[in-house]
Amino acid sequence: MARGKPDLAALETRIGRDFADKALLRWALTHVSAAAQRPDSYERLEFLGDRVLGLAVAHMLFEAFPDDSEGELSRRLAALVRKETCAEVAELWGVGPYIRLGEGEAQTGGRKKRAILGDICEAIIGAAFLDGGAAAAEAIVRAAFGPKMHEAGRSLRDAKTALQEWAQARRLAPPRYRLASRSGPDHAPSFELAVEIEGFEPAVGAGSSKRAAEQAAAAAFMAREGVTE
Repeated sequence: MARGKPDLAALETRIGRDFADKALLRWALTHVSAAAQRPDSYERLEFLGDRVLGLAVAHMLFEAFPDDSEGELSRRLAALVRKETCAEVAELWGVGPYIRLGEGEAQTGGRKKRAILGDICEAIIGAAFLDGGAAAAEAIVRAAFGPKMHEAGRSLRDAKTALQEWAQARRLAPPRYRLASRSGPDHAPSFELAVEIEGFEPAVGAGSSKRAAEQAAAAAFMAREGVTE
């Protein structure tokens, strides 16, 4: 362990798993900017963790809401597995000091970027799956995401979905998203996307990924036009 780096044991306690293979957890905490080559970053674990998270949350919701329809369960699932919720979980785990970043990404506040935090949450879940199987990963998901199922005021739809349903209800064409600009280095990009709906002025949102920028643009449109969910 490098001097000044916090002990992984404290993080494992907050996550709720003592990893048999510590290398898996370190892998899940390695951003592409700090990786010797791209496969050494958390991206592959994030891919796996995203799928494991979806299945675990679906199982949890199926048990917790026996009277919900498929549509209602789908909306709850989308709200719980989206990047914003994953970032909240990563913040609760306190992963920031443990993230392995390149110097440039560290200097631009990478430890607090919600896109990175959301990715790492999924990567840790993927690492837990490889370390202990489906039951181990689901135990982590239930502990971290279970309380969020019943949080007052938690939206069951993301901004893009809410805006699309609003447009559909008014028989408008679906919102279109257009890349307005891209800046920053490859390891720390910044995107601006505009959302366009016929008959309205475009609204622009920014984020460290196209997905985040689209959500921000949709939220900006809704705020400007007074759209409520």
